[in-house]
Amino acid sequence: MKTFGIRHFSPAGAYFLRRFLDENKPDLVLIEGPADFDFLIDDIVSKNLIPPFAIMAYTKEAPIDTILYPFANYSPEYQAILWARENDKECHFFDLESNIILGLESIEANNQDTDSENISTKSPSKTLETDMEGFWERNLEQSESMTAYKAGSALFGESLRKDSEVLNKTFVRDIIRESFMKRKAKEFIKKGIDPEKIVAVTGAFHTSAIESLDGAMTDEEYMALEKKDSNITLMPYSYYRLSKRTGYGAGNAAPAYYELIWQGLLNEDITFHERKYLSTLAKYMREHGGIVSSAQVIEATRLARSLAALRGGSIPTLCDLKDASITCMGGGSFGELAMGFAESDIGKKIGHVPQDAMQTSIQSDFISQLNELKLEKYKELVAKPLQLDLRENLRVKSRESAFLDLNRSFFLYRLLILGIDFAKIERNRQDNATWAENWVLQWTPEAEIQIVETLLKGDTISEAVAFVLGERLSQATKISEIADIIEDAFNCGMPRVVEGAKRSLDEMTNGAISMHDIALTVSKLSIMISFGDIRKLDRKPLEPIVKRLCIRASLMLTDESACDDMAAITLSEDIQSIHNVFLVQDFLDESFWFDKLMEVAKRDDLNTKISGMSTAILLDAGKIDELTLRREVSRRLSMGMPAELGANWFAGLSIRNHYALIGRLTLWESLSEYLDTLDEEEFRRSVVFLRRAFVEYSAKEKDMIAENLGEIWGLNAQVVSEIINEEVKEVDTEILEDFDFGDF
Repeated sequence: MKTFGIRHFSPAGAYFLRRFLDENKPDLVLIEGPADFDFLIDDIVSKNLIPPFAIMAYTKEAPIDTILYPFANYSPEYQAILWARENDKECHFFDLESNIILGLESIEANNQDTDSENISTKSPSKTLETDMEGFWERNLEQSESMTAYKAGSALFGESLRKDSEVLNKTFVRDIIRESFMKRKAKEFIKKGIDPEKIVAVTGAFHTSAIESLDGAMTDEEYMALEKKDSNITLMPYSYYRLSKRTGYGAGNAAPAYYELIWQGLLNEDITFHERKYLSTLAKYMREHGGIVSSAQVIEATRLARSLAALRGGSIPTLCDLKDASITCMGGGSFGELAMGFAESDIGKKIGHVPQDAMQTSIQSDFISQLNELKLEKYKELVAKPLQLDLRENLRVKSRESAFLDLNRSFFLYRLLILGIDFAKIERNRQDNATWAENWVLQWTPEAEIQIVETLLKGDTISEAVAFVLGERLSQATKISEIADIIEDAFNCGMPRVVEGAKRSLDEMTNGAISMHDIALTVSKLSIMISFGDIRKLDRKPLEPIVKRLCIRASLMLTDESACDDMAAITLSEDIQSIHNVFLVQDFLDESFWFDKLMEVAKRDDLNTKISGMSTAILLDAGKIDELTLRREVSRRLSMGMPAELGANWFAGLSIRNHYALIGRLTLWESLSEYLDTLDEEEFRRSVVFLRRAFVEYSAKEKDMIAENLGEIWGLNAQVVSEIINEEVKEVDTEILEDFDFGDF
């Protein structure tokens, strides 16, 4: 049996392998890859398939394990399969079946290939790994002949084997794989195929090991291997996912760049890649605002060739081209060309796999739902808007048609939860139109990849969403996180998930929870209760939870209000959120809540900002009259009260409904009387803190305040407004610089 060692994404390997096959004309080509992938070969050679693509095997039961075998156009294995079909020769994968590989307990989480695993485990630094990439390119991708490539590949593979730790689990797994590959080769020989008419294509690491068929796996050894029930599918892939940047260990650093090398080899032009790479980089920079002249590109080409010669080569490698680009086109700065390098190195190429070649149930479910919901016309590369009316359409006869838009909304929200980039929701442009949703739909090949990967979570879209939400529920540590899950399930139209999450929320509300967590939770649940009819949600089970949490918040309010000013910022927002829930939900009894707000408003030992805001809420609700407000203002803004505490209370009072406060002349009369009682030093101090209280008022609101003060002081309102709204002058700045902020 003849062998040919390659690197899995090697343009030169693909090129010289085809020449090797042309010279030897084997009857059988064996490819390193799970033997149970054979049924996909007809689909792989289909003219409708466009690389990059990948074969994925995955376990049927959780926890889901996967193995992934991506292919680029310049993958030697892919070109070998194409050669076999073009020459009407037999071709098979001959590595361990995928269900056995999935059963091996030492399988890596990122499914790295043997070659790359050994490189990465032996590379003590990122620099050495980069040098290895450059070493491979300069010594193998630039091989002058097939013989030179085979010799270099053999040396490379043998070096890796010598550096591998014999007792390492990964190495042991590789020995098992090699034993199986020998077994498969012997099976074909027993069927009558001449060993000299067999070519085995494997990674360079395995080549020397399978040259001799001694030590082939026995039947007993094969039967003893653990297997996991699994499925296999063909899926489109992208150069970005193929690159090492996404963590795929067997990928290369620059998939788009290596395709240029492949094109150059096919054109028998060894300098094609350097010209094309630099011109692509220059084009990208020009299109994105960079200034790169033709002269700079020419100089970069010359410098790259000089660097290649200095480094022992004759043709520039990627490292040479990038160094030359930085010098001649980027002014010595990598940052100037960083985005251009990403485009030129990796690119945006995405493969295509015909729909009938895909094997996953979730893809079929996606297409089926697109058709049922009449969304198939939106599966285009051009973005299209979609407006939904969630109300029942009474002009149609069938229930499906009556709730078509609501079911569309459920489906699109499910895609959002799964991270499938097909639909994006926009903010509603129509006030109070709770029944209207605006979406933008745009199909991308990347979305197809995401759909296939979602199969790891379920066989259908709804099952996958239930799995994702279930995982989130099991990891939730706050009631607000469970409320998020209920909200997502509510939007996705999944009542069973809502019910399960509600039970978890019920249990967690009995434990220790914060006021902030309560505020977030009741706000979300309140929205769902208010709009439950539109999305066909049974609201009743949520009401007792909201009641219980609101009582809990009422009990916590006084203690929570004994806080510093930093904590008061968040607490004030939480109190307003909870109060808004009381305002919109009729099933809540607000009397206890108001009693606690009244207690906070009257007490002097709590944060004055929270006391002021509590007063404002009670004022809005009609629980405090004008006389009570005047007395409270006089008490809080008095000579006996430190200026910062009085100003902080006024800031809290000003948090809600500025116009309601502005319209109460008695408030500004009290403020004026307070200022009149202060001496010059106290006045300066009070003004500093009161100025802070008015930060949130708009210029228009300040004008209205000026009218009030002008009326009280007997001054022209316009003059007062100009004084209130003017910027701080230099003299005022000097005064502030002398001010003692020690206790501010």
